[in-house]
Amino acid sequence: MINIVAGFGENDNIVEASLKASEIEDVDIKLVRSEDELIDAFKNPDVDAVVRGSLKASKIISYIKEYEKDCLVNRATYINTSEDTNFSKDYEFLLAPVGIDEGKTIEDKVELAFQCGNFFKSLNKKSKIAILAEGRKDDYGRNIRVDRSLDDSKILIKSIISKFESSDDFDNESKNESMNYSIKNYYILLEQAIKDGNNIILAPDGIFGNILFRSLVLLNLWPSYGAVTLGIDEVFIDTSRDQSVEGYLRSLKLAYFLAKSKNIY
Repeated sequence: MINIVAGFGENDNIVEASLKASEIEDVDIKLVRSEDELIDAFKNPDVDAVVRGSLKASKIISYIKEYEKDCLVNRATYINTSEDTNFSKDYEFLLAPVGIDEGKTIEDKVELAFQCGNFFKSLNKKSKIAILAEGRKDDYGRNIRVDRSLDDSKILIKSIISKFESSDDFDNESKNESMNYSIKNYYILLEQAIKDGNNIILAPDGIFGNILFRSLVLLNLWPSYGAVTLGIDEVFIDTSRDQSVEGYLRSLKLAYFLAKSKNIY
């Protein structure tokens, strides 16, 4: 039995989603009404996965980062169109950083790219990384902020390649496809990065990434499964307080899938 605890706060769509997810044969879902109860569930070894649901994020995320202070904790929104009839093509990707206080430095984003790569490696899939900046390549010289972002994006690619090349987890000469990776700077061209099928999309910072999330998911209804919490062993899925029933149901299904996979291996 997979035990999942989810938070029930301002948005009761999580209640209906939990009822639907409970139809899965080997899952037990418990709803809690406070951040403290959800934190207790996160610490409980008998709980296989925790979903934030519609509780507020700040206290919970701050606690997890303090509790896991020996780890660099990041979040990346997981989007997958495979079960959505509005999309004719199956496509999955991680969008990061999405927390407004995450991805502040190049070092932070290098580690985030590496964690996202390991996520897809755990799914036996190749990592295809798209780097975004705040302008086109030929916009250089028009704005100091854009210039800085363009410069950072070039440094970021070199730093990520160095990180991947120095790791035993990734090797483009390996016959194991999950160890292979590619990386490209798309500058501000998010649409081209998606068209090319990249499964890791790195925004310039967490504010930019949060806006991309809201534009893609909350406005254009791209099917988000919530934000995977990277860098820790526990399964914690972060969710927006504004999600639909279907959005919360996807997050619960992702929590179930990751917890079950972890239990198997």
